[in-house]
Amino acid sequence: MPTKVSRRAFTAAAFAAPAAAQTNTTAKYTGPLDGAESKVNLNGFDPVSWTRKRWESAPLQLTFKASTAKQAEAWQKKLRMKVTELVGGFPRQKTNLNPQSLEVKQFPTYTREKFVMETQPGLFQLVYLLTPKKGTGPHPVVICVPGHGRGVDDIVGIDDKGRDRTDKDGYQHDFAIQAVEHGLAAVAIEPLGFGCRRDPFNKKKGLGASSCQPNAGAALLFGETMIGWRVYDVMRTIDWIETRKELDARRVGCMGISGGGTCTTFSAALDTRIKVAFISGYLNTFRDCILSIPHCMDNYVPGILNWAEMYDVASLIAPRAMFAESGDRDSIFPVEAARESFAKVKRVYDLLGASDKAGHEVFSGEHSFFGVTGLAFLAKQI
Repeated sequence: MPTKVSRRAFTAAAFAAPAAAQTNTTAKYTGPLDGAESKVNLNGFDPVSWTRKRWESAPLQLTFKASTAKQAEAWQKKLRMKVTELVGGFPRQKTNLNPQSLEVKQFPTYTREKFVMETQPGLFQLVYLLTPKKGTGPHPVVICVPGHGRGVDDIVGIDDKGRDRTDKDGYQHDFAIQAVEHGLAAVAIEPLGFGCRRDPFNKKKGLGASSCQPNAGAALLFGETMIGWRVYDVMRTIDWIETRKELDARRVGCMGISGGGTCTTFSAALDTRIKVAFISGYLNTFRDCILSIPHCMDNYVPGILNWAEMYDVASLIAPRAMFAESGDRDSIFPVEAARESFAKVKRVYDLLGASDKAGHEVFSGEHSFFGVTGLAFLAKQI
């Protein structure tokens, strides 16, 4: 006697079988070119591959080609002017800094003072001055620029609750404090788009949310760049250092990690008052990092590949001292490109007779501040 099957069971079975067959035989849909792979050039639909191919014929009209020291110096002068133009230029008139001290705190080995100053009309910057208690002034000083994160608090020993810490937490490891531990005064600045220099909308998202996107976009609308704005903050910080009797304005360095490394590179390239630059987690090629890997909008300088690569910009620091460090597992600044870039920078130092003024360390790690060799180099060269 045949087994009776209910209508509900029959319907379920009828639909289940085709569905199961479909699941087993149909690959996951990936886009409108599925099934046409053999008919088209898939590489031609990859914009990163296309832009890397374009890089091969990028003009780089002012890339380094000098064969004598005199030619190199003339090249530097010409490229420095062009890079200044590309980042948007700088104000012709300087506003009064109007510095104001907000707080002074004492620690066992240093004093930390909090300031605000007006770098451009109506635009204010937060600064922490860390002065070592050992030794007498005027102290050699390093401007410290943080990368993406909570901002300047993250390099001067302040945690996300506003409390002082001693464990050097985070990927930046409180490197301003480490500079003080190497006998330097540290001027740690809050970059535009981080910490207290954000718009209300992004502040509501939390301490780690930057406002680089609207700020960098606004800069482009004015024909300027976030890099240019941040470099000008460093320039104004040096102006302020020149007014401080406890700081030696003839011995000024600049250091930073990631986006702070970007700022350090361009600042030292364009302001020759900076005697030594320590670039952590940035020196690379535009081709392999900024062009090929997603980065914050604050990294982009329109048209720069018409004139120069990143190693050309960094070479403007020569013969002043420069040290770079790179993590061998840095996923956004590939280490092989870092090695290539430093080798090209080193050619300029060699030509200018300053081979001992340039150094590069590859450490075992990801995208983070290391500082083992770099801080000692900084302290010695400043």
